[in-house]
Amino acid sequence: MAQGDSDMRKKPNILITGTPGTGKTTTASALAEATQFRHINIGDLVKEKNLHDGWDDQFDCYIINEDLVCDELEDIMEEGGNIVDYHGCDFFPERWFDQVVVLQTDNSVLYDRLSKRGYSETKISNNMECEIFQVLLEEAKESYPEGIVVALRSDSIDDITNNIATLTHWLTTRQNVP
Repeated sequence: MAQGDSDMRKKPNILITGTPGTGKTTTASALAEATQFRHINIGDLVKEKNLHDGWDDQFDCYIINEDLVCDELEDIMEEGGNIVDYHGCDFFPERWFDQVVVLQTDNSVLYDRLSKRGYSETKISNNMECEIFQVLLEEAKESYPEGIVVALRSDSIDDITNNIATLTHWLTTRQNVP
């Protein structure tokens, strides 16, 4: 991370990532409410602003145009005070984030969450494999400095509550630090 970039922001930016179903949006929206930071759900942004290259029938999702997403967010991210929520992390500029949180969930819990969403067996299987092999944690560790990547459990309401408290403390102690 280029130290100068984070020093120029008055408020830090945080990325919350993880396999679908790990609680990213729940955590990010509650954290945004607790801190008055801006919650940016990349999936919603892609749909709202058409930042995609069409629909992928195999994976049942939009084909995200990473360049368009980064262009859309550049000015907002420079301001700071953002909580970005997405199931990928390797295409965002390293300088954007002061903390990268990878949420992890027990497979039985994850299976139930994805089933309740109506995911196909193939989509559930793909996401379960990602979680088992810690794909998102490895992606985060390869994309960002070691000191800013943290993995947090997200199996229960208690876990989510504890994560929000931990992250709220982190964000509020990092604000307005020269």
